[in-house]
Amino acid sequence: MGRSSFKTFITVTLPMLRPALAAGALLVALYVISDFGAVSLMRYPTFTWSIYQQYQGAIDRSAAALLSILLLLFSVVILYLEQKSRGRIKYHRSGAGISKRLSLIRLGKWKWPAVIFCALVISFSLLLPGSVLLYWLVRGVSYGETIASAWSSALNSIYASGLTAIIAGLIAIPVAAFIVRFPGRIARLFESISYVGYALPGIVIGLSLVFFGVRYGGFLYQTILILVFAYIVLFFPVAMGSVRSSFAQIRPSYEEAAKGLGRSNIGVMYSITLPLVRSGVIVAMALVFLITMKELTATLILGPLGFKTLATQVWSFTSEAFFAKAAFPALLIILLSSIPTAFIMYKNRDLRL
Repeated sequence: MGRSSFKTFITVTLPMLRPALAAGALLVALYVISDFGAVSLMRYPTFTWSIYQQYQGAIDRSAAALLSILLLLFSVVILYLEQKSRGRIKYHRSGAGISKRLSLIRLGKWKWPAVIFCALVISFSLLLPGSVLLYWLVRGVSYGETIASAWSSALNSIYASGLTAIIAGLIAIPVAAFIVRFPGRIARLFESISYVGYALPGIVIGLSLVFFGVRYGGFLYQTILILVFAYIVLFFPVAMGSVRSSFAQIRPSYEEAAKGLGRSNIGVMYSITLPLVRSGVIVAMALVFLITMKELTATLILGPLGFKTLATQVWSFTSEAFFAKAAFPALLIILLSSIPTAFIMYKNRDLRL
């Protein structure tokens, strides 16, 4: 129709991206209001920082509970806006379509500005923090700082993250199978409940489990079990999304053919379904491991006595301005997090065009 590439982007592509842009902005807002580490180190008074101060410094923790309820209400409002932003407009294609490799667009004179912009993003998000951490590590070692204490914290992080990833991935299998294979009101209810943790800040989950543990589950209070339970509540939606996508991509005809050959429902699950969703389950576990590795607020509140993770160790050292001591565990977090990240990229390599 004679439209230029720029006008096509403005009039066609950008309106189709509107739901994703709005949802992304609202989810960023949800993450920002629940963040604790950065604002606590900068002593910036936010809900999470105030809640933690009330929890740590006051005998009566009613104020912390009240602030948690307000933070929860803000989170629910943002999650509601995110769902409303999707609307009921359909953005998928109307026909079957064909598989087609996208054509390469020549940027021309915009090539180098685009390269510089991408380089700046990588520099500010990865190279600059990494360089600062390396500087503090070298400076600390040169002045006699020891790094041995970080290894036990690394083992604790791997243990807690690995346990959470395995349990969350296994729980997601039957839940995703029920939601995809038996759609209906009950399935939608289960799906909505499974995503509740996505809207709840870690400090709210931590405080609620503290009150529960003190009053009703004393034997669970400050144990690894209640900490892992908090992780699962927080990050189960991450595992659920990946496993659900894998189930949705399986043609029901495969399972129906196996049943027609005399296989039971359990037999079909073990011989047909699980091998097909195995990749999605592994990716889900890797994602949960990656996110749990750097979780802070729930760990500070619910962690057993003497149980330090890399995230809590970094926060403890930096809050006391011991940047040289914090450098090595911070670099360990980056290193350990890069392993599941690389694995996820490797598993998704076939999706690249």
